[in-house]
Amino acid sequence: MSSSSVGRVLRRGACAGAVGALLVAGLGSGVAFADEAQSDQLWIQAPSEQPVTVGGDGGTGEYRSLDLGLYHDNANFTVTDGRLTVDVSGLAGVAEVAWPDNCAPDDAGTVAVCDTGEVPTGYSAQVRLKVRAAAGAAVGARGAIAYSAEATGGPDGRLVAPQGTETLVTVGSGPNLGLGAPRTVRDVAPGSTLTVPFSVTNTGDEAAHGFTVKLWATYGLDVLTRYPQCTYTGPDDNVEYTPMTYVTCSFDTEVAPGATVGLPEPLRLAVTGHALYERFDYEVQPGGGATDLDGSDNGQSWSIGARNTADFAVHGTQVSGAAGDTVTAAFRFTNQGPAWVGNVNSGDPVAVLDFYLPEGTTATSVPDTCDGAGGHYACTLPMWTKPDLDVSFPFRLRIDRVVPDATGRVVARPDYGTSFAFDPDTGNNSAEVTVNPSA
Repeated sequence: MSSSSVGRVLRRGACAGAVGALLVAGLGSGVAFADEAQSDQLWIQAPSEQPVTVGGDGGTGEYRSLDLGLYHDNANFTVTDGRLTVDVSGLAGVAEVAWPDNCAPDDAGTVAVCDTGEVPTGYSAQVRLKVRAAAGAAVGARGAIAYSAEATGGPDGRLVAPQGTETLVTVGSGPNLGLGAPRTVRDVAPGSTLTVPFSVTNTGDEAAHGFTVKLWATYGLDVLTRYPQCTYTGPDDNVEYTPMTYVTCSFDTEVAPGATVGLPEPLRLAVTGHALYERFDYEVQPGGGATDLDGSDNGQSWSIGARNTADFAVHGTQVSGAAGDTVTAAFRFTNQGPAWVGNVNSGDPVAVLDFYLPEGTTATSVPDTCDGAGGHYACTLPMWTKPDLDVSFPFRLRIDRVVPDATGRVVARPDYGTSFAFDPDTGNNSAEVTVNPSA
């Protein structure tokens, strides 16, 4: 699929954790941070596999696009003059390529140096080859495209990509279904109805005898269209998963080579009153047990943003006790709506509560979702929260010494950043926990 399925468990990402660890290490030592700032690496982005369709009557197959690009790690450096060398000599008798204008092939036409210009820190397609099966190539024939790359920039003035990046090209036969990429929509009014841009195209050399469809709709979307060929479940309310509606379908529509078909009627979604950051994923596969030639375009994810708000609030508490006593101080988090909030793309906690202990106290027991030491603890919520969620965080505090009006503070914040863009009232994002109030 072109994006990760929302049906998978979305937990706090390892990537984000690694970035956080690097930042902590860097800030803990000026030398470490300086060393990190002086390193950089050039990388080649290329698919590990690329299927092509066998040609009919011993001829060549249809061209398929192969997107390539360069990127580097460290945004502190400007990297220019990217040069990607593409060696297709390993495709002899298997496949042939058509070179784009920014590639200069040698006299044999098997090795080309491609100019990618300035190299970004995030991947983008800078070289688009076209690849097709060679005349007479048999089903199952394989060959490899090899790459190397260098660019100007980095700490030493020149960056070289690691060796060994290849794309394995395989000649195949069968249906190849794909879905067009939808455009993100934003600022949709709750209560609106949307039509999913759902169409299936077969770029293979054989017909698909029917197809199956899977759909995932996050909690702020209702699937209005009900097909008799589908089953509907959800939304799942398990705290470990994103609440969603899950749909599986099987259609007997024939999809001939080169044909584009749709569903029996338009697929419509309702944007509910609790919608905010929504995602609709859909996937198609050929029916009848057939294998799709290229699964890279079999799934799409549609991002839908609603014009809505969610009021996050923190509620404090007051407790009293003598020196040596242990008391329970429970602050609370609520989502006062009207929207739910789900980090369905990143899987990050929907909020973090920073609790700074009142003077003269020590935490002897903390909730399972809280970590820290000394006078500061960070408590995480799941990756989503529905409207009217009310969660308590009971801390057991030992009163080491009595301090009248000893006041601790609880502050709600995003896992990354400092404020919630969707929250209309930031004044209630913090509260006090007071031990031995004088009043």
